[in-house]
Amino acid sequence: MNDEILTLKDVAEYLKLAEKTAYRLAQNGKLPGFKVGGSWRFRKVDIEKWIDEQKKNN
Repeated sequence: MNDEILTLKDVAEYLKLAEKTAYRLAQNGKLPGFKVGGSWRFRKVDIEKWIDEQKKNN
C-alpha cells in the first residue's frame, strides 16, 4: 500500500503544472486533495487514480 503524501509543489512538478494551476484545481475540487493547517496535501495514489480518470474522459 502506497500512502505517500505530496505537497502542492510536489503535485505541480509531478503533473508538470505551474503551482498556481495545481492550487486552482485543488481549490475548485477538480484535483483530489485535503488541507492540513491551511496547506494542501495530496495522496499520490489519489492523484494517480485522478490521472487514469482524466485519460478515460478524453
